[in-house]
Amino acid sequence: MERITDVLYFVIPLFLLQLALLIVALVDLIRRKRTKGPKWVWVLVVLFVGIFGPIIYLLFGREEEDASDTD
Repeated sequence: MERITDVLYFVIPLFLLQLALLIVALVDLIRRKRTKGPKWVWVLVVLFVGIFGPIIYLLFGREEEDASDTD
């Protein structure tokens, strides 16, 4: 039983980190007008590449918005 508790102390923070990254990436993806590539591809990357998908999107998928793009 102690072994399961030790594993949970490691898995729960990773799960929460994954969930937070997933939510941040998806919210950003929904709000952003333009991305580097089709949005549907980025949704698939964020959802199915595990913890690295949201990180890849946040680093490489976002296209900088011009001052004229903001409403």
